Amino acid sequence: MQMPVHIVAAGGFVTNENDEVLLVKTRRDGHWVFPGGQIEVGENLIDGVIREVKEESGMDVTVSHLVGVFSNTATYEGHSGVKIVPTKVMFDFVCEPVGGEFTTSDETSDVRWVHKEDVLNMISAPALRTRYQAYLNFEGSVHYMDYVTKPEFEVKSKRTI
Repeated sequence: MQMPVHIVAAGGFVTNENDEVLLVKTRRDGHWVFPGGQIEVGENLIDGVIREVKEESGMDVTVSHLVGVFSNTATYEGHSGVKIVPTKVMFDFVCEPVGGEFTTSDETSDVRWVHKEDVLNMISAPALRTRYQAYLNFEGSVHYMDYVTKPEFEVKSKRTI
């Protein structure tokens, strides 16, 4: 049996008192996304999402609650020398801003607050749109979804837990 390998990542839906959501624009492809990324070795999920939000936007946050767990079970050829990108497991959290100032990073070229209803007009990736919709639909139960992004986006299963 081959030992399983998963990338673990966390995303942050940072919302302010004006019902706006924090978005960052990626340098790699110029798309708008909510901040997040891979959890580092020895790092827990909460610290990881706080770090990712700070690195990508300059904002300091606290984590409120978990809204979704998502598995991208597609494996595909990567970039930058990565032969195969393994299964990814993403944990999405609602976060509250507690300080900091907007800054960009080597991963982001822009940062802004976007009214909650306008976010889907800016996010183009189907997987991110699906995860954002789960955030909008959150009613106390965590969303779980299994999907693939390659060769095209397809939801394999979904439920609340």
